Amino acid sequence: MSEVRIEKDSMGELEVPANALYGAQTQRAINNFPVSGLVVPRAFISALGQIKAACAQVNCDLGEMEQAQTDAIIAASNKVSGGEVDEHFPIDIFQTGSGTSTNMNANEVISHLASTTDLKIHPNDHVNMGQSSNDVIPTAIHVSASLQVAELLIPALTHLKDAVDKRAAELAKVIKTGRTHLMDAMPVSMGQELGGWSAQLGLGIERLQSSLPRISALVQGGTAVGTGINAHEQFADKFAGQMSKLTGHPFTSNPNKFEGLSTQDAAVELSGQLKTIAVSLMKISNDLRWMNSGPLAGIGEIALPALQPGSSIMPGKVNPVIPESMAMVCAQVIGNDATITVAGQAGNFQLNVMLPVIAYNLLQSIEILANGARIMADKAITGFTVNQQNIDAALGKNPIIVTALNPVIGYELGAKIAKTAYAEGRAVLDVAEQMTDLSRDELEEILSPEKLTKGGITK
Repeated sequence: MSEVRIEKDSMGELEVPANALYGAQTQRAINNFPVSGLVVPRAFISALGQIKAACAQVNCDLGEMEQAQTDAIIAASNKVSGGEVDEHFPIDIFQTGSGTSTNMNANEVISHLASTTDLKIHPNDHVNMGQSSNDVIPTAIHVSASLQVAELLIPALTHLKDAVDKRAAELAKVIKTGRTHLMDAMPVSMGQELGGWSAQLGLGIERLQSSLPRISALVQGGTAVGTGINAHEQFADKFAGQMSKLTGHPFTSNPNKFEGLSTQDAAVELSGQLKTIAVSLMKISNDLRWMNSGPLAGIGEIALPALQPGSSIMPGKVNPVIPESMAMVCAQVIGNDATITVAGQAGNFQLNVMLPVIAYNLLQSIEILANGARIMADKAITGFTVNQQNIDAALGKNPIIVTALNPVIGYELGAKIAKTAYAEGRAVLDVAEQMTDLSRDELEEILSPEKLTKGGITK
């Protein structure tokens, strides 16, 4: 058996691993919740460290804490936020709904790191001064999500959008068969098609930016139920200022602590934006898969980079692995949003009691969307090649381009031409020359694929 030490809390004594930086309350949670093996994410632990450091500094500035205690707590908190002691945060996310166990985990680790022979730092009286788990954990959700969106996800989506824009410009003159219902439709340029993807990504970025002010509003200072009991009356505003200073991100103090403690509406909103972005990326991924399909028996308009063998039994097979990976990321994010939506409804009176699962799913969604977006930009969008021969062959046989003749010859004759061209496997141009009084030059002018991508009526 591993060596242990005896720790004590308000419920009595408990054995704790001798080398653990945490104490009895953390150990009780480890014993009580052996549920999933999932622990709080790195970004959340980092936020906890930043919060504890900011709280200590504000308490000191307000005359509530001595300088030596403050310095010790800040130094220890920096180790937590810097990732030096992540292995000492082992509590399962499926724990007490307030996240009290995780808050006490942080308090105990910081207390252990900060205490010396001459300076005793208590996890509750000092590290948790002016705080409650009920405001620390919601604040950590907001801090970690805000920073991850601003520093990780928005830059990743911007990187993907830039890659799409670059390819759209390069492929602006590549004219292909458009498709509605997966069936042949009027021509579009590949630049126009990619431009649609770019617009989706741009709107996704705007959606995130619009949500940032609300997810960046912090409830720290509300303490147990929103009244701010045991916290200095200036604590909340000074804390938001200190967090902004520490992180470089514009945090504010939530003006209504009762709303901030009892709901997770801002997290639900942000998750909804993430879901929308996931839906956009799923559409783009599926377009890439269809365009790449075949290559001989499918659409085969593009060839995605060949990254790995696609089959253990079929030699030479190569699959669209990056769009497939992105699609699974999107499915996970959509599922996470469902969890966050249900959890967001658990605001009973003065406290939401599903905070840890909100934190886990929200941060996972942000991280995997960001990673997936960068991978798709670098390993799919940037490197795909165009199969011009396949595109031209399909475009030349597309009977739907007869639509451009509607203003000249009418819908009924146009339908006859299209059906004849399809049945006989002939080009619309040839059939139209035979079935109308228009000259070939006139038909070539009206049915020019490039002109058809510009819209409007051509006469």
